[in-house]
Amino acid sequence: MLPREFGMRTSSVSKERILVVEDDIWQSNFLRQTLAVEGFDVSVLPSGEEFFQTVEAHDFDAVVLDLGLPDEDGIVLARKLRARSKLPIVVVTAREELEDKLASFDVGADDYLTKPVEPKELAARLRAVIRRATEADDGQGSLHQLGEHKLDIERREVIATDGTVFDLTPAEFALTVALHHAQGKAVTRDEIVDAVSSGDGPLNFRAVDILVSRVRKKLGKGLIETVTGTGYRIVRAETEI
Repeated sequence: MLPREFGMRTSSVSKERILVVEDDIWQSNFLRQTLAVEGFDVSVLPSGEEFFQTVEAHDFDAVVLDLGLPDEDGIVLARKLRARSKLPIVVVTAREELEDKLASFDVGADDYLTKPVEPKELAARLRAVIRRATEADDGQGSLHQLGEHKLDIERREVIATDGTVFDLTPAEFALTVALHHAQGKAVTRDEIVDAVSSGDGPLNFRAVDILVSRVRKKLGKGLIETVTGTGYRIVRAETEI
């Protein structure tokens, strides 16, 4: 299936695994049971409190996300997840307003359904977003070019040309992945906070600058470029396409 990149599966043998984030007990049970009938392996969370720990600890194929969570707005949760991962997101919510739909797609949701949902339609849409994600990544594997280094997303390592593995903290690695995903485009400090705002990650812009300085010291000053007034970007090697 998908390369393991923050909660993404690697095996095509098992059932496609879905994480449902839904606080309504009746609705979460309904989704768990109906998606199981459709052939999915389903896990459920009632809030966003343990969301990132759960995603990081398990290999999911997609997330079904309610917007009206008790502790954090689902749109914010989707934005934070997209800053860290390409894991497909299907919003399932009672919100019908156009503004919510546009906001969800703007932060990176792959699909949007309003309740009540038809189980077979949801299953079809989940398979469609999983298939698109798989096809988009087909053949790339987990090893990517990062300037003169190699980025191994599955092993969560950055490897030098001589084979040395750099000693990066979780936040330093998350920052590196976020900049890599941008493919040479500038990443704002807000987006960096979203990407690494757990564990030893930064809580403010000054902490972002310190984190970038730490990564530069380890991976080389020429890899990350400051974009004045915006944030940072990866300087891509001439051999990269």
